[in-house]
Amino acid sequence: MQQAQMAYDRAITVFSPDGRLFQVEYAREAVKKGSTALGIKFEDGVALISDKKFKSKLVEQNSMEKIQLIDDNVATVTSGLVADARVLVDFARVAAQQEKITYGSLVNLENLVKRVADQMQQYTQYGGVRPYGVSMIFAGIDSIAPKLFDCDPAGTINEYRAVVIGAAKDQVTAFLEKEYKEGMSENDAVLLGIRALKSVSEEGSEIRSPEVAAIVQGKKFHVYSKEEVDELFKEA
Repeated sequence: MQQAQMAYDRAITVFSPDGRLFQVEYAREAVKKGSTALGIKFEDGVALISDKKFKSKLVEQNSMEKIQLIDDNVATVTSGLVADARVLVDFARVAAQQEKITYGSLVNLENLVKRVADQMQQYTQYGGVRPYGVSMIFAGIDSIAPKLFDCDPAGTINEYRAVVIGAAKDQVTAFLEKEYKEGMSENDAVLLGIRALKSVSEEGSEIRSPEVAAIVQGKKFHVYSKEEVDELFKEA
């Protein structure tokens, strides 16, 4: 690390002369070490797919969930520091319930994502705190249409047709940019997502227990069973 950089990376509130916040950039590096996850829109809904990384063969695989339901019509998948993700998922669940109590339903998914993004952004501008080391993909159906957003450690949000976070983000994104087609069926979208994860698996390794969840307009989020995922994994 250059001496000049060291003078500006010790506090989250200090910009470097070239306009960078090094602590935010370090948080993004933490995300790159997380599991690869993606969201993808299809004709009348949206799907989330995530690889899982286990540090030990002794870990109970069922105890580790990457895709988290926020409510019946919204889910998120995260990559980065698991503890940070847990705190933000809890925050999003409370925010979703507050919106339902106020308006009777989740009127606009973007409003919910903005509340989570505002929480993340606050941790980039106060001394004595650090940015959340996690990126999140939010998927769901509100009163408007199927929606897909991502939110990074800086609190930046964008809406996508397909989006990737975590390890090998650039490679998987390039794969989806070539293969993605609008108007796909749910099955085709999920198969494409699994193929995208397979495209970056290291030689001699395999994706273990990927998680898949999807929602179709007019229905609740459906988390695929292990048997359903195994069948799709063979087909992809």
